[in-house]
Amino acid sequence: MRLSSFLLPVSKNNPQDAQIVSHRLMIRAGMIYQNTSGIYSYLPLAQRVIQKLDHIIETGLNKIGCQRITMPTIQPASLWIESGRYGDYGKEMLKFEDRHDRPLVYGPTHEEVVTDIARAYIKSYRQLPKILYQIHWKFRDEIRPRFGVMRGREFLMKDAYSFDETEQGARHTYEKMFNAYLDIFKMMGLNVIPLKADPGPIGGDLSHEFHVLADTGESELYYDEAFHELQPQDMTMEKLTQLYAVADDQHDPYQCSIPKERLKSRRGIEVGHIFYFGDKYTKSMNMITVNSKGEPIHPQMGSYGIGVTRLLGAIIESSHDAQGIIWPKEVTPFQVGLINLKEDHKVKADELYHHLLDHHLSCLYDDTDEGIGKKFSTMDLIGLPLQIIIGDRIQENLVEIKIRHTGDRHIMSMTDAVKFVEDFYM
Repeated sequence: MRLSSFLLPVSKNNPQDAQIVSHRLMIRAGMIYQNTSGIYSYLPLAQRVIQKLDHIIETGLNKIGCQRITMPTIQPASLWIESGRYGDYGKEMLKFEDRHDRPLVYGPTHEEVVTDIARAYIKSYRQLPKILYQIHWKFRDEIRPRFGVMRGREFLMKDAYSFDETEQGARHTYEKMFNAYLDIFKMMGLNVIPLKADPGPIGGDLSHEFHVLADTGESELYYDEAFHELQPQDMTMEKLTQLYAVADDQHDPYQCSIPKERLKSRRGIEVGHIFYFGDKYTKSMNMITVNSKGEPIHPQMGSYGIGVTRLLGAIIESSHDAQGIIWPKEVTPFQVGLINLKEDHKVKADELYHHLLDHHLSCLYDDTDEGIGKKFSTMDLIGLPLQIIIGDRIQENLVEIKIRHTGDRHIMSMTDAVKFVEDFYM
């Protein structure tokens, strides 16, 4: 993509109303546009990251047999009345009526809708287990939206819902989803700490949150240093839930069993939350299937959320420097930024740009007539993992590659530069 034709409204000034790093950098890097309080448009740079996150989540969930659907954002209030949550969810749920005076809600979550779908089609234990998921927009009318996409009112979320014949089966599905989350966040280049959590208005007796460590996180976490010592084969629910990890509201320093020298404290940002809640919804909404003994039952359920647009902010909070964003290579909007410093080098710059595309490498090519300082600051701000700089040494067929997160620079031929980028992403 040529920068001259790409919508990238970058700014060198910090917005006055942005209180945290991710909000400031997302606005400065031209990723989001605020339409009104807590509601944003996601511009092309952000959209490319969202597409990467969507693909990683879909890959991880499909791998364990989940099936993707799309449910409506607008839901009939009758389903919420049926489940008993219509009057309990609070003012965060937006309620309104259509032209026929039928009450509707803009869905803050989709347990009721998915249960309504499942009860229409799942009649026998032979059709279980099932895990249905979507990546879709939701709305919660936050009383004080703040921190940009971290606590907005409209947001993109992955929500999955499981149905099992028995409690044992449902808890097995919960563990399977827990482990899938670990794989998904790893594929995003993120290290997460899972915490036992309060189910809140979703309900149930088993719940975990997944937090990305970041100095500017919203919660203070206390956890065993062993989290940093785990081997890849130890990254499972069975292993991780044996380790101490809680948020500050559940941490009691006088009852904590972890030696002080092994107890770590960092701030964290919640990016995922999973729940097991049994027959809370299938019973209240009278979803009945026949079990293996021929008896009518209410299937056991769980729900599993990942805040997709929230991840944008969390990744930036955990990976940035004074110059701007530093994208993990797994989710970067472009794999490489190409900077041409002089109009005299345009032919060679175009040639290298097409070489990169021919090797199926995504590239943002700064072909504008901006000054050199502006070109460098823009590339550092938007945080692509690699930059290729075409300067005077192009006369020797040499270019410079800069690695964004370390600042290391290497001089090499154009052919070797393409190979370097390929190897970096292998």
